[in-house]
Amino acid sequence: MPLLAAVLIALLAAAPAAAGEISVRITSPLGRTGTPGTIRIVAQVKPQKGQAISEVRFSVDGKPQGTVTAGPPYSVDWTDSNPFERHTIVAEAQTAGGDVGRDEVVLEPYELNEVTEVTSVLVDASIYDRTGRPVKGMTAADFVLDEDGKPQKPDMVAQEAIPTTFAVLVDSSQSMSRNIDFVQEAAGRLAAYLRPRDRVIVAPFSFGLKAITGPTNDRRTIAEAVQAITAEGGTALRDSMIDLAKLLSTTPGRRVIILITDGYDENSRASLEDAIDAAKAQGITVYCVGIGGVAGISMKGHDELKRIASATNGKYFFPPRPEELPNVYDVLASDAQLRYLISYTPTNQRRDGTWRTIALRTSAADFVVKARPGYFAPKPPPVRPTLEFTAMDLQSRFLEVTKDDLIVLEDGVEQKIETFQEATTPVTIVLALDESGSMQKSADKVVEAATGFVEALRPEDWLGVITFADKSMVAHGMTQERESTLQAIAAYKAEGGTALYDALCDSVLMLKQYKGRKAIVVLTDGRDENNPGTAPGSTRTWEQVVGLVREVDVTVFPVGLGTKIDPERLSTLATVSGGQAYFPQEVSELSAQYARITDNLSHRYIIGYTSTNPSRDGKWRKVEVRTRSADIVVHSREGYFAPDR
Repeated sequence: MPLLAAVLIALLAAAPAAAGEISVRITSPLGRTGTPGTIRIVAQVKPQKGQAISEVRFSVDGKPQGTVTAGPPYSVDWTDSNPFERHTIVAEAQTAGGDVGRDEVVLEPYELNEVTEVTSVLVDASIYDRTGRPVKGMTAADFVLDEDGKPQKPDMVAQEAIPTTFAVLVDSSQSMSRNIDFVQEAAGRLAAYLRPRDRVIVAPFSFGLKAITGPTNDRRTIAEAVQAITAEGGTALRDSMIDLAKLLSTTPGRRVIILITDGYDENSRASLEDAIDAAKAQGITVYCVGIGGVAGISMKGHDELKRIASATNGKYFFPPRPEELPNVYDVLASDAQLRYLISYTPTNQRRDGTWRTIALRTSAADFVVKARPGYFAPKPPPVRPTLEFTAMDLQSRFLEVTKDDLIVLEDGVEQKIETFQEATTPVTIVLALDESGSMQKSADKVVEAATGFVEALRPEDWLGVITFADKSMVAHGMTQERESTLQAIAAYKAEGGTALYDALCDSVLMLKQYKGRKAIVVLTDGRDENNPGTAPGSTRTWEQVVGLVREVDVTVFPVGLGTKIDPERLSTLATVSGGQAYFPQEVSELSAQYARITDNLSHRYIIGYTSTNPSRDGKWRKVEVRTRSADIVVHSREGYFAPDR
């Protein structure tokens, strides 16, 4: 590690290994950025004192990726061709004496969050006449529908036609022991009402959900699962209901929970409101059957079961004698299946996660409508910025850092780093060259230095060239073929003014359409001005330049040659974007400065996190990346604009 300062060695040192052990820690990559490409796998290895590492082996999903025998840094390159697949990275270090140390990191699939609209909402409803009998044969013209007080137009009204998943949530705590036989008999009757596409989940619970059975439509399987329920343990009704709601979130069609319990809940951590919200969030209808256990049903339990059923558009039953359970179940199963389906496209299509109230009624005033009271609009996808940065010591030498060395603050609030890796993927670069008249004496050296920069780039990097004098001109667009770039540089001719701001804006706009890592390398020997030096040289302003650089995630490397430049503004561009500015006094220094830029591009890291501010408000957020040591300087862009939808 020739570039590592002494202070950093102490900072990055792992905890001392126990006798006979080797400390192995994979420090990169940690997490995914969602971009396919080559990633450098890095391990920090520390043997017990007096031992020497003979080799470090790397593998991904059991497939060897390379072995390092020459000593640190211990790293290999691996192509992450599909960030949406799960991979396990393993690093194994071995000493000359045969001791082995190992570490592994699991890269979970990158979570893709598509921004879509609310589109349509499905409401299932029961309609009863004044005698309590279900009403059949109603059409869209018979319904009046409001959302948050605003009229909505039904897209479809039909009798129940979609499959239903019935989750039988059976209280199997010790307090139900006296009536467990009756519960088993009643729960088992549900299979008789199943239609071909319906499914049943049998979910007993006590301190939490026990082993569940289903989804299934096999009647024997359902019956055996119900008969296997035994009464023992405490009661965590609300927690179990929340867990079951999460389980049902992946099931298609209508979702119904049939809760059979004595209403006691002495072990749940969640509140009643949490349990109700969990069911409402998944559009679940809950039917509650209160059974008098050893101590009967408490007033609190009675009220809670009524609240659960009413809040989720279900029904509640409190049969006074266990013998009435089968009849209750007959009514319950029939009610759950005699439903109308009403769908509509809300006029409010915002994804804000808020509760939307639904009011459904019929044109017949004496009909009773039972329908879900509302729904939660989809939540917006999380805001997940990524930032590229470099770490240097006080002598501007590049340093190795790990995730644990870093602190990330967004608008002053510390963030949890979720992804960390070395930036090894290809870079899309715009080389912007000043061709103003003041560059005439330096033309040969400019061509020589720019040629050296182009030849030093990796074959996989993309490059476009812009030249600017009285106006900004695109010499050629993005290409990996270097000959056209070298020809454009060879045609360099200095005359005219300095349209610096136009060139910078055009460079950013050229890069805007590309994904991944992006950079601008701009060379100029003057300020933005026309040829006589009496007016601006560009049609765009300085404010537009900074705005575009902030908007597009692009790193800017300004090279200001000589004494007539505007060093303050060039430095600002570097600071805002996370790049660096260079100020050679003589044209002979250009090649060395270009070499520093190439070195910078090869010593960068990428981190990502989920912002603690989920608002998709399009506002600028200030981000600071720093280390836990005052002797390490981090260069990263100053922030980002939150998405606006």
